[in-house]
Parts: sequence; structure tokens; C-alpha cells
Amino acid sequence: MEYVKAFETIVKEQLERAERMKTAPQSTDYEALDKIIVGIIDGDGIGPIITQSCKKIMEHLMADEIAAGKLELRDIEGLTIENRIEKMETVPADVLAAVKDCHVLLKGPTMTPGKGDNMPNLESANVKLRKELDLFANVRPVSIPEKNINWTFFRENTEGEYALGSQGVDINDDISMDFKVTTTIGTTRLARAAFEFAKANGNQRVTIVTKANIMKKTDGKFLSLCYEVAKDYPEIQVDDYYVDITAANLIKEPANSKFNVFILPNLYGDIITDEAAQIQGGVGTAGSINQGGRYAMFEAIHGSAPRMISEGRGQYANPSSIVRAGAMLLRHIGYGDQAAALDKALDEALDALSMTSNSTGNSTDDFTEFVISHLK
Repeated sequence: MEYVKAFETIVKEQLERAERMKTAPQSTDYEALDKIIVGIIDGDGIGPIITQSCKKIMEHLMADEIAAGKLELRDIEGLTIENRIEKMETVPADVLAAVKDCHVLLKGPTMTPGKGDNMPNLESANVKLRKELDLFANVRPVSIPEKNINWTFFRENTEGEYALGSQGVDINDDISMDFKVTTTIGTTRLARAAFEFAKANGNQRVTIVTKANIMKKTDGKFLSLCYEVAKDYPEIQVDDYYVDITAANLIKEPANSKFNVFILPNLYGDIITDEAAQIQGGVGTAGSINQGGRYAMFEAIHGSAPRMISEGRGQYANPSSIVRAGAMLLRHIGYGDQAAALDKALDEALDALSMTSNSTGNSTDDFTEFVISHLK
């Protein structure tokens, strides 16, 4: 039967992927590089507006390093929904080749066609890039000092429900099936990254989030493997919660201030981190790291907001999320002082300006110029 063959193909591909992960490259030593190349990907919708805002800020902040040839901000064109549909490639081959010539990426939001969009069934560009570059950890910090909240989420980035999101199977008119994947290497490398972060930041508490009481094979494996890694870090407090009670606990004060580091499978991580960002002030306030061995990608965590473009409001897009991601990028490649300066200027902009996404507030250009003028 056709669906049996489809399932066999999926299993074969995932077994091959698991073998490839065993020889994944080691982390890049940025200090050893003569020049660090930062790829700039605009994306769709408001993506070009906010991404170029961040690029302008970084060009000002890093002018000396750019002039000395130590840093290059390189525009990568072609990762637009129009070009992807024209070529019928989730990430066109020439774009992927250009991406792989860089060391790190700053990426604007890209559109993923939905069921009602009357577009081809293209996979998410984010998911494709995460798989192609093996960006296994999505790291999202959330900080609310006045509530004593200091959270860092380590979301698995290449597996779970999203790994095969466009490869579901229609069995017949009555039944459709999607698939969820959990591998030993995929989970253990994520867990180790989270525990290493917790150790480096004062042995912070680590919380594992699953639905292992229901998803006994995949989530059960994820939970067991995380606890196995935890044995190497006896000084760190470890516990686990189901994803539904985690969602409730994030808004339960003051108990939510007791959490520090979270480890989550892909889908749960996507949902919970958006909730956490909303508690912080909205998804427009948060950036994220997609971290692997050879590569790392930094991006805003919100979507491309096509309605803002269609309604002529694009010039009022809030670039703070991708600017925050830019600060995280600078810190990642070894420019901690510049990252701290950018974070400070960004916080001042968020306090001083009114980013309402329309003409009642400040524009993207206002925000950009404010941040540049307050960089010290």
C-alpha cells in the first residue's frame, strides 16, 4: 500500500539522520577566525524592515571591527516566499550554499504556507534550516527583574512533531497521520547543553518538560535521557513537569520565580516559550538562538506579520525582538561588551518609545535612530 511505503521511507530517512548526527562537527572557535561572517537574511513581510534596522545598528556599533576586516555583515538574498514558490524549494539551493559560507546568521521571520493560503505545501524555512545546519538547540532567555524571573529555555530544534511536519500521510478519506521523532543523540546533546549552561550560571535549577504520561515512547524516552544526563551534574537540582502544568506554573506567582532552566521537546518548547515571551511583554520583545556545532542562527521569535504590510503599516514594525537577537549574536561570537551596550540601549528604547505598530506610535526608523544615539 502507498502509505506503508511512505512510512518505510520516513523511518529510513530518520535512521540515516541518526547516524549522521554521530559525526556532527564540533563547535566553532570564533577567536581563531581571521574574520567572522554574519549572514543577514531579511525574510518575508516585515522581515526586511526590522532586519535592516538591526543591521544598521550593528554597523554603527561594530564599525571598527568591520573596518578592520574582523567582521563582515553579508546580505543573503532569495529566502522569500515568492522565490521559494517559484523554485519549489523550501530553502533554494543557492541560498543554502550562501548560508553555509557564513559562520552565524541573523534571520528575519519567514512565511510558512498554511492550509488556507492557497500556496504549495512547502516546509517551514526555519525547520529546513535547522535540519540542514543541524541547529539542535533553540535557546530563548526571558528576564523580568521586577518579578525575580530569570528563565532560559532549551527547546529541541530538529525532532519532535516538527521534524516531519510536511511528511504526514493520508491513510484514506477518514484518517490522516503525522509523526513524532525522538532520538538518543538528539535529546542527550540538548540536555547536556542545558546542564552546561545551568552549571556555568551558578548551578541553576533545571526543569524537564514533557507529556510522558501520555506519549510514553517519545516523551518517555526524552524524560529518561535527560535524567541520565543529569547524573553527570549532581550539584544541580533537577525536576520535571508535564507541559500543561508548566503552562499554568509560568503565571503562578511567586512560584514561577523559582524556575531557571527548562528542557523541552520541539512542539512544547514552541508553545511554552511564546507564553513566556508574552509574560515578559510580548513576542516582539524576545530573541532566540538556534545553536548547533558548526553554525548558529539568531532570529526574532515572532512571525512575518503580512497584515501589517498589506495595511501599509510596515514602517511601524517593532524591531526590538531581532535587535535583541543581534545582541545575543554578538555575545555568542565573543563581543560581550558590545552586546551589553546594545542590550542597555534597547531597554532604554523600549522604555522611552511607544511601538504601537501603527501611526499612533513611533516608527521603525525612530527606534533605530534612538538605539544608535544611545549606544555607549
